[in-house]
Amino acid sequence: MEFEKARDFILDKQKNEFPSSLYYHNVGHVLDVYDAVLRHVELAHIGKEDSILLQTAALFHDSGFIIRAKGHEELSCDFARQYLPDYGYNNDQIEKICGMIMATRIPQTPHNYLEEVLADSDLDYLGRDDFHTISGRLYKELTESGVVAGDKEWDAIQVRFFEDHHYFTDVAKSLRQETKMKHFEYLKSKITPHN
Repeated sequence: MEFEKARDFILDKQKNEFPSSLYYHNVGHVLDVYDAVLRHVELAHIGKEDSILLQTAALFHDSGFIIRAKGHEELSCDFARQYLPDYGYNNDQIEKICGMIMATRIPQTPHNYLEEVLADSDLDYLGRDDFHTISGRLYKELTESGVVAGDKEWDAIQVRFFEDHHYFTDVAKSLRQETKMKHFEYLKSKITPHN
């Protein structure tokens, strides 16, 4: 697998082809998820081939946004199947990558450890100190595209999202769970009427 060449190719494609209306689902997010994957690889001592497959999945996981938001995971898998053979990835490796990409679809349903790692890496920001900044980017993206009507609806959506979300891996739980719960309490306080 020629990982570095595949990485450079897909990042370049995303930089040039992602719509400018993607304030959250952009190259910054892709690299953020990639960094989270590298943390998992190091802390969980993930082997070399699995590490490369995870890193590749992280870089490809939102590439479908080049075409459209709806069903972007399937489109990201289409890109992986189209381009990765050029970089020496075999069908089995590509299907593992697609499994990881599909595991990021909400609600997340990973079926193995590598899929759990990518799912947790995709939502790593929920338990980080920069949560409010990143959440603001997602809010801007969703309001401008007409998915979310305003602050009240967004706060309610986020509370429901936090209620349904859980981290799968020990790495994510140990690094992110405590801060995630602080954010959750804050979000709940925003939608609870004060007497």
